[in-house]
Amino acid sequence: MTYLIALLAAALGVAGIVHGEADDSPGLQLLGAALVVGAVVFGVRMIRHGRRRLGRDS
Repeated sequence: MTYLIALLAAALGVAGIVHGEADDSPGLQLLGAALVVGAVVFGVRMIRHGRRRLGRDS
């Protein structure tokens, strides 16, 4: 379920970048890029935390 949240946030960020490009809005592009980066970081931290909890982390 939390992977779905990260995926939806990344998709929303990409949509923000695309719409910001069409509207020539650098602020919307920046917010979209920040949302994508945040979603990727959130997803990676979720994966690493899950592996550590299961004892698979070296």
